[in-house]
Amino acid sequence: MKKMIFILSAVIIGGLTCGLLDVPHPFGDPGVVPMDEHFLGQALKDLSTENVVTSIVFDYRGFDTIGEAAVLFTAICSVTALFREGRKKS
Repeated sequence: MKKMIFILSAVIIGGLTCGLLDVPHPFGDPGVVPMDEHFLGQALKDLSTENVVTSIVFDYRGFDTIGEAAVLFTAICSVTALFREGRKKS
């Protein structure tokens, strides 16, 4: 029975892997997304910056970046609390 479950799960995972590898665009071809043209065309006019990447990260996606920073800060505080040595009572 275990052998049959293993074979069935291997076939399903193999089929999903082959199916999902066929979906993405070819390597080196970034594809066309309508929002790309908007960001590239409007970044200089909207934000008065020369660096489009910086304007997208800090202006268009500012709240998302703040959320990611909060998650990272929480993770660092949690790991620090876990590995902190306790005080020894004298």
